[in-house]
Amino acid sequence: MKVPRFPLAPLLAALLPALPVLLPAAETSPRAGRTNVVLILVDDLGWRDIGANGSTYYRTPNIDRLAREGVRFTDAYAACAVCSPTRAAVLTGKYPARLLLTDWLPNGRWDPRSRLRSARFVRSLPLEEITLAEALREAGYRTASIGKWHLGGEPFSLPEHHGFDLNVGGNAHGAPGDFFFPYEGNWAIPTTGQRARWSVFREGKTGEYLTDRITEEAVNFIRENRDRPFFLYLPHYAVHTPLQAKPEVVAKYERVPEAERQGKPVYAAMVESLDDSVGRVMETLRELGLERDTMVIFTSDNGGFYNATSNAPLRANKGAYYEGGIRVPLLIKWPGVARPGTVSAEPVTSTDLYPTCLAAAGLPLRPHQHVDGLDLRPVLAEGKALGRSSLFWHFPHYNDHPHSVPSGVIRRGEWKLIETFDPAGFELYHLAADLGETRNLAAAEPARLAELRRELEEWRRVVGAEMMAPNPGYDPSFQPVPKGKKRKAGQ
Repeated sequence: MKVPRFPLAPLLAALLPALPVLLPAAETSPRAGRTNVVLILVDDLGWRDIGANGSTYYRTPNIDRLAREGVRFTDAYAACAVCSPTRAAVLTGKYPARLLLTDWLPNGRWDPRSRLRSARFVRSLPLEEITLAEALREAGYRTASIGKWHLGGEPFSLPEHHGFDLNVGGNAHGAPGDFFFPYEGNWAIPTTGQRARWSVFREGKTGEYLTDRITEEAVNFIRENRDRPFFLYLPHYAVHTPLQAKPEVVAKYERVPEAERQGKPVYAAMVESLDDSVGRVMETLRELGLERDTMVIFTSDNGGFYNATSNAPLRANKGAYYEGGIRVPLLIKWPGVARPGTVSAEPVTSTDLYPTCLAAAGLPLRPHQHVDGLDLRPVLAEGKALGRSSLFWHFPHYNDHPHSVPSGVIRRGEWKLIETFDPAGFELYHLAADLGETRNLAAAEPARLAELRRELEEWRRVVGAEMMAPNPGYDPSFQPVPKGKKRKAGQ
């Protein structure tokens, strides 16, 4: 019996289109055209602390290049004026009020003599939330959190409990004890009052600078995962206190006349090291041929610290709900989607990063999870408005930063209403004409005030916002003192 022969060329032509299906999954490229995500979250970087946003003192050529290669948002906001709630909003796509995580962790201290009791809030990122890292890891992404965590700690609320394959340098603490190795700090144990020593990294080289070390770890992660899709969450400890930088870099800024300085020379040196970090990450992506396959986001968790930098022309600083406390830099480079060199005045906030990252990964959105976030693709690609009516903030706590009082805020269009809980009152500003929030129009615009107030109250009801309550131990003679000032005897 003869075995029939088939021409080889037609057979191969028929089989080749089906090969990706026929081959085992392990033999196909794990990248498969997926877009990587690098999310750089800076700690306490003010809105005007980069050259792209108008600073002439701080030197940020790499960050400014990122702005030219992507979209720069002029009206981007942190979800809170202090750090932990903003970090939670980034990773969950929900407002801090909806999460019941409205203050930095593990704060909650309020003076028993104050007029109001601070509202309740959770002390760690709820495990029930499907974080951005979890969503991306489910889709085959390798995930890493390299740097500051500050959303809870042992035994069950570290990055590895929230979808990160790798946690480098993240713990319950919000700042290093020192920016130079061994990075040690002292911490009071709440249950005993005893002090314990801790460090961001247990191993390192003498004189090693923390920003550089975190960058090195990030670069290593990128190199190790060049052949598969990855999500790199890079939350720097910089430029938070303690204000420490490389002496030779500080010296450059000390030579600048005081009248030309925007902030302290040591802070300027910290910003420069941060910019170097951005440059190294971007250069690594270029070197490995990953630049076209990677979306890079650069932003901050709140406004600049009052004792480090000037936020002018914005009013106030970190911890306050004027623009200086919540308006932050936001740059997004998404090759093939975000139009290079575009500047957008669309009001956006921290919760929008979650759905935007899902979109970059080619994944379905999860509106039940990122319920308060919107995909920024229409803005990035076409300059379209998002169609969102308002942005909201809720901070039912006392804080010792200057200009910080318990507050609720709504921004709709160019109008912004601040409701202060203690002292009770309202401030209404027209940001288009008064970016520095110098003219309170609450008395002059009663109808607008009432409308915004109703919307703010309805939003609080919908998200289940915790409110402050009268304090039975209130001492009418007690006056909270802003940071940096000492209380007089008896206060």
